Amino acid sequence: MLRVVCRAKLHRLRVTEANLDYMGSIAIDEELLAAAGIAPYEMVQIANRSNGVLWRTYVMAEPAGSGRVVLNGPPARHFQPGDEIIVLALGWATPDEAEGLVPTLVFVDASNRIVEVRQGETAGPDPHR
Repeated sequence: MLRVVCRAKLHRLRVTEANLDYMGSIAIDEELLAAAGIAPYEMVQIANRSNGVLWRTYVMAEPAGSGRVVLNGPPARHFQPGDEIIVLALGWATPDEAEGLVPTLVFVDASNRIVEVRQGETAGPDPHR
């Protein structure tokens, strides 16, 4: 049996734009995607810390270094500029793979610039807040 696991997380990104009149997706700075190992068109789960909404969509790349995080289409009703979000990249793993999995965590500042990239997650408060 396979398990669904979190293999990467972009922590506390800030939404920079929301476009309702678009077919749908989240567009994220390519530099952030590379740091987390998330590929364009990969499905991700997005949690909005500002209102509790959880959404699933695919990723598109914004120019590297732009700091842009844009919600397009229907999620633009639930994610607005300034909202803090967490982007989770999920994957399927065998029990053995899941046991040894160490997710990649990408922490950013208020401008969506990388502050730290690390492997693994520890319980407790966010060290960057």
